[in-house]
Formats: sequence, structure tokens, C-alpha cells
Amino acid sequence: MKSKASAPGKVILFGEHFVVYGVKAILCAINKRITVTAEEIDERKISIKSNIDELELEPNKPISEINSPLKPFYYLANKIIQGRNSGIKIEVESEIPLGVGLGSSSACCVAGAAAISKLFQNNSKEEILKLAIEAEKTIFQNTSGADCTVCTFGGLMEYDKENGFSKIESKPNFHLVIANSNVEHSTESVVAGVRKFKESNEEEFSKLCKEEFHLIENVLELLKENNIKKLGQRAIQNQEYLERIGISNDKLRDMIQIGQKSSFGAKITGAGGGGCVFALTDESNLENTIKEFKEKNHECFSVKIDFKGLDTF
Repeated sequence: MKSKASAPGKVILFGEHFVVYGVKAILCAINKRITVTAEEIDERKISIKSNIDELELEPNKPISEINSPLKPFYYLANKIIQGRNSGIKIEVESEIPLGVGLGSSSACCVAGAAAISKLFQNNSKEEILKLAIEAEKTIFQNTSGADCTVCTFGGLMEYDKENGFSKIESKPNFHLVIANSNVEHSTESVVAGVRKFKESNEEEFSKLCKEEFHLIENVLELLKENNIKKLGQRAIQNQEYLERIGISNDKLRDMIQIGQKSSFGAKITGAGGGGCVFALTDESNLENTIKEFKEKNHECFSVKIDFKGLDTF
């Protein structure tokens, strides 16, 4: 028996870093997906294939001993086949670049949890989300679960540390052009740098948090109105705050400048220090924005909001 599931990636639209200090973040699912196919097999083994790695192990290995980016899949398969005299074969296909803050690991965990569990039972999206977060903790111990949540339910959501997530019902119609800096970065070290900035500049950081809070409240209204031009202005404003807390660099600044030339606004998405930027566009300036990035030899692609979320078939 075979089972298949796919889940979208995600971007943080507004609020990254400030969310650690109690401000809301706004995330959206994007229409680039991870697809996972799971199959029960007679042989007592867990076999996983993807374009980044392969893993084949017997069940019941301690997860701490597995050094592979595929270990969330092993964790899920091992948990789900407990008490059965069979194994699982898993294949992973990805449209999402890895390790650049676009939610590839969360989408893997969500699609993996759905495809593997569906071999033996029908779980609700809430149950699949719980499994996915457990699996994600094998690679990111302190995950908030926000990424897995938006990959499961799709659309837009707001998230804050105190209240968790809630779905934003607005359905704005914009495109994002995502450009990859191809600069490797460590989320942990960027987060530590922001903490250091905060400790050395308590007053300025507190003021920035207040400004970000008001910006996010305004963004929530603009999303309802589908006011893309003003959303672009808020993206530019948000980027200024991110510059002030030190998560940008010359390469990212150059890319943001390129994006802002033809789009409504551009900013870093995710941790910064590397990874991706996005430019906010609609049909009127989408092609030109892509052209601007490509002329400067930046790898880029366009996405829309994915309102579907997890899909099983």
C-alpha cells in the first residue's frame, strides 16, 4: 500500500526576530511544495530517499545516533510502525530550496507525518501537526511550531509567543519574488547577535519593538484591504528596523535595492545574515522585478500564497 502527501513552504512576511521578544510575526504559506510518498514494505527496515541524502536503517535506533537531515522521517516512520512486523519506504521530492528560511524542513515534517501515518490510519490535520512538530524537534529542539502550523493549514497566519497562532482570513492577491543570496548563515548566531544588540541598546530596542508592534497592526488592516502598494511601504519600513538590529549585510542590501527598484517594496525574510529576500509585486511589475534580479545574476523565482496547506492523495 502507498500513501502520498504534500505540504507548502513558507515565508515570514513581517516580524522576524522581534517575535522572540513578544511582537507578532506574520507568516504565509507559498505555492512551492514538498511531496512525500510512503509505502509499507515486508522487510523490517526504514528506507528514505531524497535529492539531498539517502538513509536506510533498521527500526528502533536511538534518534541521537542518526546524523542525517532525513532523521525527522526516520523518527516518524519508527514511531508509526511500532508493534508491526513490517518496514517503510519513503521518497521525498522538493520544489523548495533547502536551508534558506523557506520552511523546507517544516514542509518535510508535515508531508512526512501525513503520508506515513495515512498508511495505517486517518489523522486530522491537528493530529498530523502534532506529529510534525515532534519530528521537527529532532533537528530544531526549540522550534515554536509556527512554521509547521502554516505549512499544515496554508494561507496567512499571525503568531506570537504568548497566544500561539491564529489564521488570518484575508486573501490578498500578490506575488512575491524570492531571491536567494546563496550566503550560508547560522540562525543561532544571528539570533545571538540580535540578543547582544538588545542588551547593549535596551532603550532603542524597546522603541523598535513598539514600532514593529504598530507596523504589524497596520499590516493586518492592509491585508484585509488588499492594499499591495502600502504593504510594500511597510516592507521597506520593516527592513529599516532589521537593518538597525544588525541582521543585514552588503550582499542583502544590494539585493533589496534591486528588488525595490521595480517592486512595491523588498525586505529580508527569515533570520538574515544570508538566506533570502522577497520583493512584493503584482501582475503589473512581476516580470520586470524578476528581470532586474536575473540581470544581476541572482537566483530568483516567484510565488503566490498557498491557501490549500497540507494535501493528501
